[in-house]
Amino acid sequence: MAETERESMEYDVVIVGAGPAGLSAAIRLKQLDADLDVVVLEKGSEVGAHILSGAVLDPCGLNALIPDWKDKGAPLNVPVRHDNFYMLGAEGQMRLPNFAMPPLMNNHGNYIVSMGNVCRWMAEQAEALGVEIFPGMSCSALVYRPDGSVKGVVAGEFGRNADGSEGPSYEPGVELHGKYVMLGEGVRGSLSKQVIDKFALDNDSDVQKYGLGMKEIWEIDPEKHREGTVTHTMGWPLGKNAGGGSFIYHLENNQVYVGFVVHLNYRNPHLYPYMEFQRFKHHPMVAELLKGGKRVAYGARAISEGGWQSMPRADFPGGVLLGCSVGLVNVPRIKGNHNAMLSGKAAAEAAHDAIKAGRAGDRLESYDAELREGPIGKDLKRVRNVKPLWSRLGLTASLTLGGFDMWTNNLFGLSLMGTLGHGKSDAAATGRAADYPPLDYPKPDGKLSFDRLTNVSFAMTNHEESQPAHLKLKDASVPVKFNLPEYAGPSARYCPAGVYEFVTDDKSGETRFQINFQNCVHCKTCDIKDPAQNIVWTVPQGGDGPNYPNM
Repeated sequence: MAETERESMEYDVVIVGAGPAGLSAAIRLKQLDADLDVVVLEKGSEVGAHILSGAVLDPCGLNALIPDWKDKGAPLNVPVRHDNFYMLGAEGQMRLPNFAMPPLMNNHGNYIVSMGNVCRWMAEQAEALGVEIFPGMSCSALVYRPDGSVKGVVAGEFGRNADGSEGPSYEPGVELHGKYVMLGEGVRGSLSKQVIDKFALDNDSDVQKYGLGMKEIWEIDPEKHREGTVTHTMGWPLGKNAGGGSFIYHLENNQVYVGFVVHLNYRNPHLYPYMEFQRFKHHPMVAELLKGGKRVAYGARAISEGGWQSMPRADFPGGVLLGCSVGLVNVPRIKGNHNAMLSGKAAAEAAHDAIKAGRAGDRLESYDAELREGPIGKDLKRVRNVKPLWSRLGLTASLTLGGFDMWTNNLFGLSLMGTLGHGKSDAAATGRAADYPPLDYPKPDGKLSFDRLTNVSFAMTNHEESQPAHLKLKDASVPVKFNLPEYAGPSARYCPAGVYEFVTDDKSGETRFQINFQNCVHCKTCDIKDPAQNIVWTVPQGGDGPNYPNM
């Protein structure tokens, strides 16, 4: 097959992903040298279209990057005023006293935000400095130098037929070359996976762990709205079936963010994360809050949860990994945006120094060192045992031991437990269907809880149907011949968008595996949780996917 010929464009730095990490890198590069040529490529239809986060933002990253962000109109409008932690049972709840929480859990000084809107504002700041930002540009491949270092990316390929052949309106895209390439694709990015594998960046790190975060935006009765209130819950409905919990954040305009996280190392393949979220909203405390309200948006995304011990090496020949491509979420704080911003700033400073010294295409080793030794490393290292304790011991024991470990780290800067390992990958943790009981879920009522496909319509996701499916199977026979009999077809449940179905023909009785890729919200759960690791998430053509308004 002949190699596709493409035009190329030259830059000093090419950044993939207009999230908080990529935009921070772009802004910092232009702050350091206004003459640097910097480009940011974003697969969403606009900046913010694919951004989904809680989010309670620790402003430390923004303070370091743009100290006068308040004067410049950053959309941080709702400071946290009240902080609540609850343990839920099926019919009631117990509030956990704030004084018992380690100081790092305190949200005083943080803000309830839409990270989509924060990123839109950051893009404005970047463009004002001269950064070129191209939304609707999926980066589908890496470009290498003869010495094997990363030279750039292929972006903007459009018009392939469903079978992969070139259609009548085919556009080959363009190669964007840089002295350095920064990958800020978010969790489980397709290009990031490739460089981690090619350069063995995870050889010295533990397995990465993940959660699935699902979120709805509700407009509620003004009488019930408490602007600035942050609530987190644990316990029901997951119980011993999985780790996870919820968040309820009261922002402005009588709106509330309602979210639910399920740790993806659950064993019972019958578990249905989306339905756990829907059931959660029927808890009396939550149902009373939402009663009479209206759900206005829905979305989902995976969350990196491995923390300190799961960070791969972040530099590679010709570039770096940023933010969630490394896995910089502080799990007990449920925060990673501040670290994403700090990582972008650190990467920009390392690249600037290298370019100033006449370098290109080598490793930015000082960046990886800064991640581990600087404020990001300090933030993650002190909570490194919370996730493995939860995975090993369950909720109650991990609350006690994890809290103790965070207190000793806070008071004395050390852990009496050392650094605990995570064990199996989330895919390998999945148990056989025969070993676990099926789980029953109540039917959604259409008022508080909703069926999956109805909710997906509130993500405003869209994919051009004539293109090849961006969800690839390594072996097309595995879902029906292996996953269905051994694991009861878990993809039909772990996907929060209803992408995967096992369809049985009424006449022949044969079952086939159907991929409804048009529904995909780009959460990457299938790439993570599939027991056979048979599903590979790749980028669709640019502009496709969800169109989140203010997630």
